[in-house]
Amino acid sequence: MKTRLFLLVLWWIQTSFPLLAQEVPRSQEVIRDTNTLRHFLKTGKFYGHAKSYWSATLNQNRLTDYYAWAVGGGIGYQTPKLAKRFQLGISGFFIFNLASSDLARPDPATSMVNRYEIGLFDIERPNYHRDLGRLEEFYLKAHFGKKSILTLGRQVSESPFINPQDGRMSPTLTEGAVLDVNEWPHLKLRSQYLWRISPRSTMRWLEIGESMGMYPVGVGLDGRPSQYKGQTESDFIAIFGATYKKSKWEIQLWDTYVDNVLNTFFVKAEWRSLAKGGTNWMTGAQLTIQNITGNGGNPNALLAYAQPGSAVVTSGRIGQESERFDWYLNATHIWSQQRYLMPREWGKEPFYTFMPRERNDGFGNLTAATVNTRFKPQKDIELTLSGGYFHLPDVKNFRQNKYGMPGYSQINLGLTYQFDQYLKGLSAFLLVVRKDKIGSVYDDSRYIFNKVNMVHANLILNYCF
Repeated sequence: MKTRLFLLVLWWIQTSFPLLAQEVPRSQEVIRDTNTLRHFLKTGKFYGHAKSYWSATLNQNRLTDYYAWAVGGGIGYQTPKLAKRFQLGISGFFIFNLASSDLARPDPATSMVNRYEIGLFDIERPNYHRDLGRLEEFYLKAHFGKKSILTLGRQVSESPFINPQDGRMSPTLTEGAVLDVNEWPHLKLRSQYLWRISPRSTMRWLEIGESMGMYPVGVGLDGRPSQYKGQTESDFIAIFGATYKKSKWEIQLWDTYVDNVLNTFFVKAEWRSLAKGGTNWMTGAQLTIQNITGNGGNPNALLAYAQPGSAVVTSGRIGQESERFDWYLNATHIWSQQRYLMPREWGKEPFYTFMPRERNDGFGNLTAATVNTRFKPQKDIELTLSGGYFHLPDVKNFRQNKYGMPGYSQINLGLTYQFDQYLKGLSAFLLVVRKDKIGSVYDDSRYIFNKVNMVHANLILNYCF
C-alpha cells in the first residue's frame, strides 16, 4: 500500500509540472522568479520503466511444467544539483501476476518446488497474487572533483559479484555508501560499503547475513540440507575496485570482503588489437582467489555458510569482434577441492563461461567450456547463440557439489529487437535455453527436475523513458 501511494504521488508531481509551467495570459504577466523550490524541482529529471516478462519451463516426461506472466512498472525522480554539488533521488517499482501456474505446489514425483518462474514475483510468498511493490532507490549524491561521486543510501550498484542482473522482474539492490573516483583519464576507482541488500525476486531489505539463504541452500559437506539460512552472522560487505584502461589494454582489480564469511579477490586483464577492416582480435584472462574469513558465518560449523579453506578459479577467453559479428571461445576451471561460493541472491558471476539461467556457485573441481556468438544483421536486431559443456563433480560428491547438479550441456538462443521512432525506448528479448544431462543421476528425478533435460523460455518487453 505504501509503495502504491508513493508511485501515485510521483505520478501526480510529474503530470502537474507541465501545468505549473504554463504561461499566464499576457494581461496577467508577472516577472518570473526562478529562485523558488517549484522552479528548482521542475528542472529535475523524471524517469520510468515498464516491463512484461513471460516465462515457461518444460521438464522431461511426467515432471511438472510451469509458466508465469508478470507485468510491472516504476517511476523515479532525481533532483537537479543543489549548490552545484548535491542531488536526491527516489524510485519505486510494482509487479502484478497476470497469470501463472501454482508456483507453490511441489512436483509430485520429487516433492521439489518451482525454480525459475517463482523468481518473477516474491520468492518468500509464492502464493501471493496481489500487487507487489518495493522502494528501490532513495539516495543522496555528492559530486566533487572533476567527475567523482559519493552516493549514500539505497541504489543500484555494480561490481563483479554483486550486481542487479536483469534476469527477473526485480533486480538486486543495495543500501550503503558508494564512492566513484574519476579524476584521471585512464584510471577509475570504486569503493563500496554495503550494510543492506534487497535480493532479486524479493520485496524486503535485509541485513547482509540475513540475505544469505533466501534462495535454495543446497546441502552441507555431509550431504544433509544446509542450515545456514537465518544463522549467518555478517554485518557488512566492503568492496574495492580499480579499472585501468589505455590503448589496447584494460585491467581490473576487485576485492570483495564479506564480513565474517568470505574474501574474494578478482583480477581481469583484456587485450584488443587495432581494428583492421572493422574487425579486431581480443583475449582475456581472469583469476579469482577466495578465502574464508572469521568463522564462515557462524561458530557452529553445521550452521556456517562456508567451511575453512580456499578456492581458486581461472577463466580465459579468445575471440574476434566487429560491428556486426562477434565470436568467443571461453574456458573456466575451479582448481581446488573446496567449493567456490557466492550467494546466488546477489547477482551473476563474472566468469567468461557464464550462461544465463545457471551458476558455478557451490562447485569445486569444475571445468567449463563455452562458445558465444553475436550477429547484428541490422541496427535494431541482434541474434546471439551460445553453447556450453559443464563437467561437474558427481551429484553425490557433496563436498564439491552443493546443489546436486549433474554435468550438463547448455544451448542458449537469444533474439533482441530495439523499436524506434514512436516506440523508441521499447525493446523485446526472446531467450530459449536447452539443458541436457551429461553426468549420472542414479535414476533419481531430484537431480533432473528444473536442472537438466529441460527447455526454458523467456519473452521480455522493456520500455524505459
